[in-house]
Amino acid sequence: MSNHTDVLFISHGGGPMPLLGDPDHQEMVDRLAEIAATLRKPSAILVISAHWEEAVPTVTSGANPPLIYDYSGFPPEAYEIQYPASGEPELAQQVFQELDKAGIAARLDNQRGFDHGLFVPLKLMYPSADIPCVQLSLMNSLDASVHLEMGRALQALDYDNLLVIGSGFSFHNMRAFFAPNSPDIQARNEAFNDWLEQTCSDPEMAESERADRLIHWERAPHARFCHPREEHLLPLHVCYGLAGRASDTHLSATILGKKSGMFYWGLPVRRG
Repeated sequence: MSNHTDVLFISHGGGPMPLLGDPDHQEMVDRLAEIAATLRKPSAILVISAHWEEAVPTVTSGANPPLIYDYSGFPPEAYEIQYPASGEPELAQQVFQELDKAGIAARLDNQRGFDHGLFVPLKLMYPSADIPCVQLSLMNSLDASVHLEMGRALQALDYDNLLVIGSGFSFHNMRAFFAPNSPDIQARNEAFNDWLEQTCSDPEMAESERADRLIHWERAPHARFCHPREEHLLPLHVCYGLAGRASDTHLSATILGKKSGMFYWGLPVRRG
């Protein structure tokens, strides 16, 4: 049986709100449950979280990472959330090695815990917390092309039944989330969302064009309105770099009043 990897970019919502019964996250909660129900249960999960940036790509390598409640201003129950998934040091080592082999300086961190970019969506998808997890950071340069290269380096991972999740948000303008949803804001949100769906999902698009569009994502309609800072978009670049082709499935959810996208690729692991 050939190795198999599922690759998924998700829009993960606002902080712990999806776990606190917020009605503006119900569509997202439903989508993640649907996705988890259709995927084979993974042996391990690698999460690229929008909420972790380092000078070089950094990988959690501890056996039992704690949770990091990296949000503020929420009720006490938001700081009592538990998700006791174990780490997976062997996978962490593989991720580190493949980045290194590709000429991307990286490091292992056996102390860092799991941030909410991991535990919030995974508590919705796999609530029993019985799948070992590893987190991979973004680079704080926020260079889109480097994040594509990170994904390409991960094509060489030889780990059967792996789920790779880019945990970000296809729209991430904090002011707009909490402003009245005017026709202008809605139009800008939808124009960028449509561009992103076409870029990631159009099977007729040449991969050179797809990569170029993602590298130069700022040229997209209303790009900097939708992403004043791009850390919530870049997990998608890692996912596409790994997949190297149009997504198999695009899912949409309205989250905090904004149209948001998610993309899925199912692929055999390439062997060298």
